[in-house]
Amino acid sequence: MKKIAILGSTGSIGTQTLDVVRHNDNLQVLAISAGSNIKVLEAQAREFSPKMIAVWQEDKAAELRVMLADMDVKIVSGMEGLLELAVLENVEILVTAIVGMIGIQPTIAAIKAGKHIALANKETLVTAGHIIMPLAKEHHVDILPVDSEHSAIFQALHGEKDNKIEKLLITASGGPFRGRTKEQLADVRKEDALKHPNWAMGQKITIDSATLVNKGLEVMEAKWLFGVDLDRIQVVVQPQSIIHSMVQFEDGSVMAQLGTPDMRLPIQYALYYPNRRYLGGERLDFGKLAQITFENPDMDTFKGLPMAMQAARIGGSMPTVFNAANEKAVAKFLNNEIRFLDIYEMIGEAMAMHQCVENPTVEEILRTEEEVYQWIESRW
Repeated sequence: MKKIAILGSTGSIGTQTLDVVRHNDNLQVLAISAGSNIKVLEAQAREFSPKMIAVWQEDKAAELRVMLADMDVKIVSGMEGLLELAVLENVEILVTAIVGMIGIQPTIAAIKAGKHIALANKETLVTAGHIIMPLAKEHHVDILPVDSEHSAIFQALHGEKDNKIEKLLITASGGPFRGRTKEQLADVRKEDALKHPNWAMGQKITIDSATLVNKGLEVMEAKWLFGVDLDRIQVVVQPQSIIHSMVQFEDGSVMAQLGTPDMRLPIQYALYYPNRRYLGGERLDFGKLAQITFENPDMDTFKGLPMAMQAARIGGSMPTVFNAANEKAVAKFLNNEIRFLDIYEMIGEAMAMHQCVENPTVEEILRTEEEVYQWIESRW
């Protein structure tokens, strides 16, 4: 029986992780967590009987204690609660499906406690990769990617550890606005931006896909996961979302991982690595597929990718600024406070005003995030 804990069990990745558990009788969920969605947490608790539940808001945790008074489950709250969950005894794999930089400290705690990490929290490596990867190596902990693109690369590299990578090719669907001009994006609504052509995801990551910020974050993450410098990472638009990413080796051979756009596949692969198990669902039908096409990303219109690359090349605390400004900008866009193209402007201004810290500690990373939030609120 493999025992897991999930940070962010009520979100898109968290709920799909639980669906994987439903279909595998040798997975046991020891702990779950969420921000404030206690109605869903209650249902999950009654179905999976975890030993611990972490709720970010203490008032919601108090409500949940009343709702689950008939169950033998410990309910904790705040960062202290997340840290307690991260090091829970007997947990083998921590699934970090939580959104935002709130995931950094629990991930570090879990690594120090010897837990393997099924990583779906981009911010952890984007802002603190220089801390996380050496720490995982020191504690002999596996960082198992859950993002479909990074999982594809991880799968393509299986058995290839002694062969030199020439290039990583990260695929992108292009999002809902692929092919549009800057002028056509001026007045798009959030309802339009949330209509992803292929994937069913949470709101924040769907907007990030529309701006290509998500692809920029994935490039930053890939740099740390696979130890490849930025000049050897290329983004390729593949609108059908059939090829999830590729690896080109020094002999010119390219290994690709293909599949239907189903996040349960990379989740299950991370949980059972290095083994594969049966997964129900749609299979690729090459007779019906007809074609797989490729394009270069339009980085003049969709500035999220080149801005992310700029932040990554500067390094230090700049990726934190990029990420924090984007988080704030997306929240404002979803709240109808700014226009779509203002997201890029907000990120650019935040990066321009920042005095970069070369090798930030966790405390400096979190302080930078708060400074960016405050700077944006004072000007927008």
